[in-house]
This record gives sequence, structure tokens and C-alpha cells, in this order.
Amino acid sequence: MRSKEFIAQNTTPKTLFAENEKQWRRFLVTAQFHRTKSLSPLHLLLCSQLLSLDPPFFSTVSVPSRASCGRISCRISSTSAPPPPSSVNGPAKAGMKDFLHISDFDKATIMKILDRAAEVKAVIKSGDRTFLPFKGKTMAMIFAKPSMRTRVSFETGFFLLGGHAIYLGPNDIQMGKREETRDVARVLSRYNDIIMARVFAHQDILDLAKHATVPVINGLTDYNHPCQIMADALTIIEHVGRLEGTKVVYVGDGNNIVHSWLLLAAEAVRGADVVYSDVWASMGQKEEAAHRRQVFQGFQVDENLMKLAGPKAYFMHCLPAERGVEVTDGVVEAPNSIVFPQAENRMHAQNAIMLHALGL
Repeated sequence: MRSKEFIAQNTTPKTLFAENEKQWRRFLVTAQFHRTKSLSPLHLLLCSQLLSLDPPFFSTVSVPSRASCGRISCRISSTSAPPPPSSVNGPAKAGMKDFLHISDFDKATIMKILDRAAEVKAVIKSGDRTFLPFKGKTMAMIFAKPSMRTRVSFETGFFLLGGHAIYLGPNDIQMGKREETRDVARVLSRYNDIIMARVFAHQDILDLAKHATVPVINGLTDYNHPCQIMADALTIIEHVGRLEGTKVVYVGDGNNIVHSWLLLAAEAVRGADVVYSDVWASMGQKEEAAHRRQVFQGFQVDENLMKLAGPKAYFMHCLPAERGVEVTDGVVEAPNSIVFPQAENRMHAQNAIMLHALGL
């Protein structure tokens, strides 16, 4: 999804977020997911990527005054362009599928994958080690960006289901520098049954998928993080009990316009099912950390904010968290914090994604 329109009901003008891939900013927004004819609640949750480690790129916003703002809802503009094309003109992958964007799949398929994730999770948690659908298969894991959770969840999950994963770090390939991405895709396809890549430029994952003859899984790009979203959705289903009607409030960083949203933070979290946060300075932004801490004072998710959300509200964070910065230690350690089940679900959601991609 390349552009979005967020509408503050009973408010003029409409709040419009325009995408800018080079200057992305995080944001604070609340979305009430409800039934609509034009778009399913699941797509509102998943395709909007409010729960993504790297939300879409937003650069401009017109924010109504606090006095005039009513309930805020989220929908995708009917004029929105689709996400970058998946595997355009690429080789045929009979019976196999790439997993690059949530919006490449319909609601039924997403729910099927999430149901499979829950089923396979139950098998693994039971201690049963006879379910080995990946036996005899290998996975190449390309890491232009290092990550503990992504590596361990993919590698462990693939191993538990009978497969063997191969780690390729930033210095092993230097994709696009030492060797062209299209050549890497073709070579790895001849050695492996599936490729997972965690990269910077979104074009890299598109090029891998275009030229690979095996499924390609998007482990994260600067544009999106679909595996994280699937893990988040699985976690919400487990703890809230549903996706339909779930209210999620994302409290994150943004440009100076977001200070206008800050006035609405206390109102936004009231009645939330989930309060979600992320680090203020992501990988590649650490030089801005001190400045961001100063600019975003007041955006911290603390005990008082969670009290406003209500006793049934859960706290989620994709980790790693900087305790004492975007969230207090007390909130992370509170009984209603589900950050560690959320982290575990990366493995289970990804197992189901890989089973779907391989047609198993």
C-alpha cells in the first residue's frame, strides 16, 4: 500500500498522510477496526501496518484541533496505489509463493496462515517432534541488517520442523555490491528450497523475488515488516480473543507535527485493547538518539498512560525496547505486557508463512 488516508470523523479538513520513501517518520494514531463493506477489519489491521516495526513513510499531515476532533478511524483510500509489484516478470514458481507484502493476500488466506500458525505452535509446545514438513529442505537467510529475533526465530523454527537454515551475514554476500542481487537470487535458488532476507532497500527483496525460482520471504525492509505483523496478529488473537473490533493505539515517534497528536494521546488510549510502542531511534538512526529523546519527551508509554487505557489493555512492543525511553520498565514487566509471547510468536507465524510459501 503506497498511500493512506486517515479521516478524523466530524472533522474538517481531512487528515492526509502522504508517503515519502526517503524521509519516513513514525506516528501516533489510533485506529478503531470495525466492519466495513469496502475493506475488511483484518486488512485494516494488517495492511495498514500500524503494528509494523517500520511503519510506512509519512511526511505531511494536517491535524485538526483538539476541540474539533472526534473518534478517529482508519481506512485505506480507494485511490491508493498498490505496493511494489511482487515478482513481476519473474520465473514461475509452481505451487510456491513469495511472502513480501501482507496486501498480496486476501483475508481468507491471511486467516488460514494464522490458523496454521496456531496449530503448528500447539504441536511444538506439546513436545511432539514427529511433524517434520521441512525435512530435507534448506533455507538461505540473508542478513544485510543483523537481528537476534529474526535469526533465532527463523533458524529455530525451520530446524524444529526438520529443515536446515544457513546464515549469510552482511559480509558473506554484500548483495548489490560484491555481487548483483539477481545473480545472488539465481545461485541461492539452485542450492536452497527457500530464501529469507532482511535488508535495507525494499527494491532488494523485490529483485530477489523476481529472479529467484524458490519462494522469497521478506524478513524486513525499510518499507515493511510483514512477518512481525503476522506475529502481532497471532498474539492479539491469543490474548484479546479476536481481530474483529479490536482497537489498537500505536504510540511512536514522528516529525514535529506529531506534537499536535500528543494532545490527543490521553484521549486516544481510552478503551484501547492494545497499546503498542517501538524504539524512537531505529537501526541507522542511532546518531539521532539523543536528539530524538529530547524531541519526543512526553511520548513515553508509562503506567499512567496504561491506566487511562484501562485494566484490560495489553502492552505490545516488537523489541528490542529501550526501557526508560519509549516505555518504562514497569510497563514492560507488568502482568498485562505481552511482549515476550509476541516475540515467541515470530517463530510460529513464520513457520506457517514458510509452510504456505512452500505449498506444504
